[in-house]
This record gives sequence, C-alpha cells and structure tokens, in this order.
Amino acid sequence: MDNQKNHEIRLKSRPVGLPTADNFEVAETPVPSPGAGQVLVRNSYISVDPYMRGRMVDRKSYVPPFQIGQVLQGGAVGQVVASNGNDKLKVGDFVQSMNGWREWYVSGGQDVQKFDPQVSIQSYLGAMGMPGMTAYVGLLRIAALKDGERVFVSAASGAVGSVACQVAKAKGCYVVGSAGSDEKVKYLKELGVDQAINYKTAGDLNAAVARAFPEGIDVYFENVGGAHLEAALNNMRQNGRIALCGMIDIYNATELMPGPRNLAMAIGLSLTLRGFIVSNHTDMQADFHRDMTRWAKEGKMKWRETVVDGVENSPKAFIGLFKGENLGKMVVRVGPDKAV
Repeated sequence: MDNQKNHEIRLKSRPVGLPTADNFEVAETPVPSPGAGQVLVRNSYISVDPYMRGRMVDRKSYVPPFQIGQVLQGGAVGQVVASNGNDKLKVGDFVQSMNGWREWYVSGGQDVQKFDPQVSIQSYLGAMGMPGMTAYVGLLRIAALKDGERVFVSAASGAVGSVACQVAKAKGCYVVGSAGSDEKVKYLKELGVDQAINYKTAGDLNAAVARAFPEGIDVYFENVGGAHLEAALNNMRQNGRIALCGMIDIYNATELMPGPRNLAMAIGLSLTLRGFIVSNHTDMQADFHRDMTRWAKEGKMKWRETVVDGVENSPKAFIGLFKGENLGKMVVRVGPDKAV
C-alpha cells in the first residue's frame, strides 16, 4: 500500500443551522499498516445519517459528540485486505463497523462485525442494517404493532421510513406514508403503501391525513416532528401508539422550536408516545435478519439507495439528507464492492 493514500473527513467547525461544506475538511494520510493481531480494512461504502447532526453539537447525549479536528465516525462496510496474525478475520472477509468517513483503517477485530452478504453489500448500511432494524424495532417493539392496524409513517421514502412501510404491509396493515416530492410518492406506491401524501403540495396536512385515515391512526412512526406530529395527534385512535424515532424538522434549528400545540390529545385518547435508540435493542438482531431475509425472498421487502461517489463528497451527501435529496438510503461509495 506504499503508493496509496488514505483520505478521511474531519470536523473542521461546529455547524450553526444547516451544515455547510466549510464545516468539514478532507485530510490525506498514509494507508495504515496492521500491527500484530490486526487487519487492514478497505471501506467500500460509508453511511451518512441524520442522527450524525446531533453529534456535531458539543453537548451530552446518548453518544459522545464529534471532536473538532478528528475524523468523523459512521457506519461502513468494507473488506479485509491484509492481516497480521488475526485468527478471527481473514483476507476477503466482509465487515461492518462504525469506522466510516475514511477509506482505510486498521482493526484488532473488536470494533468490526463480520457478515456474509446475501444481497448487495451497501444494503447492510440501509434496509439490512441499522436503518432497517430501526424501523423493525420501532414498529414491532416500541409501537407494539398488531396485524391489520392503521399505520402512518412520515419521511416514508427514506432509509428508515421505507422499511417501516413495508414491515407494516408485511403485517397486513393499512399504511399511509408522507414524502416531499411526486417522485417519492411514486416510489412509495411501488413499495405497496395504500396511500401516499406529498406534504409539500397537500396544503393542509392535517386535512390530508384525516382524509387518508377516516377511521383514525393506530400507530404513527415519527421521523419528522413539527406539523407531522400535530397532524398525527389530531387523527390518532383511542389507545394509539407513537414511536418517536426522529424529528429531522428540528435538527438544524438555531433556537428552540415550539412543541406540538395539541399534545393534550394524548391524554383523552390514552396515547403512548415512546422514544427509542435502536442500539438499546440488539437482542432483536437475529429476528430482524431472519424476517428481513424472508420478506426479501417473498418480494415483500424492496429498497433503493442514493449513491454518491468519493469520500470527499461525504459532506455533500450528508447535507443532502436535510434537503430531501435522497431516495431510500444515502450512501457514499469510497472503494470497490470487492477489494480482493
């Protein structure tokens, strides 16, 4: 690897509002050499995800903030290309890690997970990976979804939302998804949702949700917040459940946003609103992979990725998440699908 360089993305400054390219920098370093018991991994794809925006703020949270001048972290899939005596990983093995935003890294094996790709390797950053499991956990455990219920999913064409729609359909549910363009609405219909709402052209979102749910909502999968949460609260059924997965509407806010004006609806309707972090539910991993593999084989689970090429374009891909530029999972291709 003497003639090759490793490129990585570092946080240059903390964003205020929507991140810009100036908040990031590309650094060039030598490709690292594996020490005793280590392997060298070449990343093939890295993930950019909305939750990373919270880690760019210097505050206490469920995960430590990114540090200025340090390489960023994120999901990645790659392949072992060299080994120096590691007895658990061999050259050619595919691994998942949180060592994204870079092209190469070394590992002793503790921070990677070997996997045998049954489908495209990048899908293990999306439908078959953390976003897919987030949808699975959120619906089946957090919202305690029952067969045949009425389900509303916001940001439904994204990495998490598109899987949530299909998990609900696989459970025989009536499903409505919201998205921000006609192209995304068309994609949702291809996934089999019963109705899709373009919230940018729908006018009164509350009225649009009410028309889509004349009998009300049993389960709302929350990815957006703001007007979507208010519309869902106005249309929930008695004993409805809301899985609070994300609120992308407020991630770049520079001041506190007002809470839902109709939160009191939760009292009279005996609603359950529960937030969750998927990493706290790893006991569902085996069930997730079993069900997702089966649904994919049965044609009940489909996915798309929006692929951006080049590690240097990772910031652009990340910023694009907040502009609605992705259809399905946004990933960055930084190396070959098979490095060896």
